[in-house]
Amino acid sequence: MAGSVKTEAIVLRSLRYGEADRILHCYTPGRGRIGAIAKGVRKTRSRFGGRLEPFFRLNLVLHEGRSDLMTVTSVETVAPYAALRGDGAALDSAARACDAVARLFDTPEPSPQVFHLLANELALLDAGAGGTGGRDRIPSQATHENQLAFRLKLLLVAGLAPQLRACATCGESEHLVGFSGAAGGVVCGACEAGAFRLDAAGHSFLTEALGRPLAQVPVNVEQRALRQAERAISETVEHHANTRLRAASAR
Repeated sequence: MAGSVKTEAIVLRSLRYGEADRILHCYTPGRGRIGAIAKGVRKTRSRFGGRLEPFFRLNLVLHEGRSDLMTVTSVETVAPYAALRGDGAALDSAARACDAVARLFDTPEPSPQVFHLLANELALLDAGAGGTGGRDRIPSQATHENQLAFRLKLLLVAGLAPQLRACATCGESEHLVGFSGAAGGVVCGACEAGAFRLDAAGHSFLTEALGRPLAQVPVNVEQRALRQAERAISETVEHHANTRLRAASAR
């Protein structure tokens, strides 16, 4: 049914279309992932300016017709996250965060938790952009640890968080030595067939990253533990969400 739709949105992706238009992939709190077309946005005198670019948090007014794409009629900036655009590492992390949301939550099913988690991640990356911390800036959040923690929290919202407290196969709470994506979590020595080795450091990182706020994710974690954690996340996504995420960037 045709009509006007008002929504907050984060632009996940923006594609050129035709001579002057753009196709937007956005995530919204009340409608999940949506597609919209911004007509004439690439013209010099466009009233939308440069706001319909990835990572902008916006208030949109859209016209919903019979097409799968809604039409952008009005735009108001909520947060531009301008600082992260001048920091290569932060920009890369933002792109991977948006890509993960697009792959794991690619339907119109609403999830305010996903929207606010992504907004929080972008705000953290923006606040830490441009350096390693200082009087007015938090330490850089564009880290391997941060990217993996963000993905774990997306899995939690999706109901796919891995079992970490006990063996996902038999329930044993001790001698947890491996991880099985198919089983959905850590496994004990008796159930480790088909699993990969998960050291105590990797297990600890997964547990802490899942339980702590994004701003308090463990730092300076050894690379072996991070590689194991990333493999655990990737196998969980592939087995239970039937998709693949881009590799996190190690820094």
